[in-house]
Formats: sequence, structure tokens, C-alpha cells
Amino acid sequence: LEDIKDLLQVRTTEQKLWLRTSEVKKLLNISSGTLQNLRINGTLSCSKVGGTLYYNYKDIQKLMEGTQS
Repeated sequence: LEDIKDLLQVRTTEQKLWLRTSEVKKLLNISSGTLQNLRINGTLSCSKVGGTLYYNYKDIQKLMEGTQS
């Protein structure tokens, strides 16, 4: 039972690999239009699955690191 609890704890603390549009907007504190511009100009790539856009967390991390330097 303790091993299962440990596994569940690890899963909840790991960062999600893929984020939805709403999560990205909240994380970056940007509007839908700004996010669309980032997609259009190639700054941020995404994958579309069944009408929902998903963004790779590592790409978002790189974007945030680039704006801080």
C-alpha cells in the first residue's frame, strides 16, 4: 500500500508534458490573440488532436527562459 501511495505522489508532482490552450494562457498570462500570434509566427508550436490544441511544456519553458534573458 505504501508503494502505491509513493507512486501516486510522484505522478501528482510531475509537470504535465502537454498543456491545453487555457493552461498555456494562464501560465504565460497572455490573451488568446497573443497565443495565436505565437503560433502563427512560429514562436510556439502545437499539436491538434480532435479539435483541441496541445502545447509541449518544454517548448513553453524555452519560450519563458528566452524572454527572461
